[in-house]
Amino acid sequence: MAYGQASTNSLMGDTQDRFLTLLVTQLQNQDPLNPMDNAQVTSQIAQLSTVNGINQLNNTLLALSGQMDVSQSMQAASLIGKDVLVPGSKISLGGEAGAKVSTPFGVDFISPATKVTVSILDGSGKAIRQIELDPQPAGVLSMEWDGKADGGAEMPDGAYTVQVAAFDGDGKPVSAGALMYGKVSSVAYSSNGLQLDLGLAGQFSLLDIRKIM
Repeated sequence: MAYGQASTNSLMGDTQDRFLTLLVTQLQNQDPLNPMDNAQVTSQIAQLSTVNGINQLNNTLLALSGQMDVSQSMQAASLIGKDVLVPGSKISLGGEAGAKVSTPFGVDFISPATKVTVSILDGSGKAIRQIELDPQPAGVLSMEWDGKADGGAEMPDGAYTVQVAAFDGDGKPVSAGALMYGKVSSVAYSSNGLQLDLGLAGQFSLLDIRKIM
């Protein structure tokens, strides 16, 4: 970084020297009957100042970007071993009879909702359980499923999905997305930037995390 800044500063200095040399040469060789007016000189100096300002702004942005990368890396590393909710609809069910346990899940409400129905779907896409919720504010709601169908029968172990339907007081759809569970096992850099490995849930960006549990 220091080498790059030194190179940039050197380039800026060379540009200034060339500009001043060119300007002096123009003034020395100008036509006495048609000399450069003050507006022309001022315009050229303003152009150089603009270039210098842009270069300084670029250097500042690069420094800030580096600081943000370090900050994000530290935040991501502190999440290793944490349970999180990220966008997704998968949940799994397991356990012994009478003690079925599903992985946690959630709903991300972009805006308040008056009527909300959360449906649990089996592997064939059939809704086997529907959960009606009270009016919800904007934000993230954590949920759990007891592993039972609408009639009270225990469902077999396996993979299920969550579907959310939300509406406001006028019956208009409200943006609400399902969230699935994951445990951060590692952090890595990729072509897509900083990525969190959530095991079977897959890889997600730090910005995908909606809730730390």
